[in-house]
Amino acid sequence: MRRPALAVLAVLLTSLPTAAMVGGAPPAAPAIARHVVLIVGSHGTFCTGVALARDLVLTAAHCTLPGAEYKLMEFDTAHQPVLRDVSEIARHPQFDLKTLLAHRATADVSLMRLAAPLGAAFAPAPLALPTKAVAPGDAFTVAGYGVAVRGDGKSSGTIRTAALVATGHPGTLQIRLVDPATSDERAGLGACTGDSGAPVFWRDGERLSVAGVVSWSTGPKLADGCGGLTGVTPLVRYRDWIVETARALGSPLPP
Repeated sequence: MRRPALAVLAVLLTSLPTAAMVGGAPPAAPAIARHVVLIVGSHGTFCTGVALARDLVLTAAHCTLPGAEYKLMEFDTAHQPVLRDVSEIARHPQFDLKTLLAHRATADVSLMRLAAPLGAAFAPAPLALPTKAVAPGDAFTVAGYGVAVRGDGKSSGTIRTAALVATGHPGTLQIRLVDPATSDERAGLGACTGDSGAPVFWRDGERLSVAGVVSWSTGPKLADGCGGLTGVTPLVRYRDWIVETARALGSPLPP
């Protein structure tokens, strides 16, 4: 059964994190890690996001629900957590939580404007251009802060990446990604708790760009858990909203 990859933050604020992304995924290369941020909520939730500008982060809408306070977490040179304030949140007006929980596609995208720019270790990531349709077998890279072992909050916190491919019938509303080594027949690489909102990169020529964000995950063969399918909300339908909303928030995206 699909479930949003968002759950309770058990010990992230009090222990040093060690891993992320289930299936033995490797740590992210610096060229990817510099784009990815960790989001924590006052109700004990945590998610992943991607910097689109020095003071603007894209994540999943279900990671920024009303009624909670959200902050970004950075780690200093001693790997101690430093919290950053969020000044404004804009969820896509067509996002519907009940639709997401019913396992149907919705506008699961949100922008967070920061009270102060990100540190020098971060760099904005470009949005993918809507130049071609996604086809089965197309390759993507997912980068997230989520758990490496389902149910173990201590295994979260380090950015790890998974090289996944599109499967099924990818479209503009939803894309399903799978580990090509396991093809959803057994547990493999994939998003899990804390990887909601994680950027899904694909290659535009010589550069990596953001084509979507993680919305949900399953175990193999649609079982409960992780390591099966990684559900992605593609940005092609929402790209104009992202660009226009960024400008309205006072954080226009780099050309």
